[in-house]
Amino acid sequence: MQLAQRFPCVILSADSRQVYREFNIGTAKPTQHDRQQVPHYLIDICDPTETLTLASYQQQAQTLINDLHSVPNPQSPIPLLVGGTGLYIKSIVRGLHIPRVAPQPILRSQLQALGQAQCYAFLQQVDASAAHKIHPHDQVRTLRALEVFYVTGQPISQQQGEAPPPYPILQIGLDCLRDPDGLTRRIERRTKQMLAAGFVEEVKYLCQTYGADLPLLDTLGYQEIKQYLAGHLSRSEAEAQIVLHTRQFAKQQRTWFRADRSIAWFEADAPDLVHQVWERLRQFAQNVSGSNPSMSPPSQKEA
Repeated sequence: MQLAQRFPCVILSADSRQVYREFNIGTAKPTQHDRQQVPHYLIDICDPTETLTLASYQQQAQTLINDLHSVPNPQSPIPLLVGGTGLYIKSIVRGLHIPRVAPQPILRSQLQALGQAQCYAFLQQVDASAAHKIHPHDQVRTLRALEVFYVTGQPISQQQGEAPPPYPILQIGLDCLRDPDGLTRRIERRTKQMLAAGFVEEVKYLCQTYGADLPLLDTLGYQEIKQYLAGHLSRSEAEAQIVLHTRQFAKQQRTWFRADRSIAWFEADAPDLVHQVWERLRQFAQNVSGSNPSMSPPSQKEA
């Protein structure tokens, strides 16, 4: 948001749960005030009972980006892809080829009934290349590969690949580089803030409106509060579980993003963080298209 005050831009969410309406506090959606200050897209685009596929997200995001780039104006907004869902981001910056096959609940349940070992054996027979890349215990990816094969008649490995977009991309990552324990404190603080903001009431409303068996309610944060509402956990236990599971998820995210060497990393708690990132953005803009008057650096006082 501070960067958005310094040059014309719009924010495209890359969060796989912020796309769903009514899931607000637990997904840390931007406030209405923030959305009024800077245009935000790809937030609240689906009902909780719908399923947004990666392919659909990619198509919508690419359309928005292409529309912004189609305006030949130096002052046209620059799209900022913001969020933590690694596959969403990768689908855009790498231009992933994604099979346009919607989830097949009946087929999946039939395959699941056979057991993971049998499903993986099937995958080895129909798509050895995909099986080589998928761990034998990875049920989610195994089922997806079989689903694509049985629906299209073609191995998923033959339908995948990358076609990087023609426009230049700068990826910025924030991490607690000097103070790893700082991430835990952030998670603890955020969890308390969500609870204070009415997280329990939000989950209670969602359970009453859509039923406790709604798949989205089995995701991080919502699942623990649902267990508290069902009497399986105390409030303090639910809070502790959210912190623990968020730390575990953050570790997975860090491993995912650290594998991408194109990301420029910055210390999240650096007092001059905005100034550092702004300078990196300005250098990037100059390297791409020469000096850009709309991206002249702010003063140290402004940063």
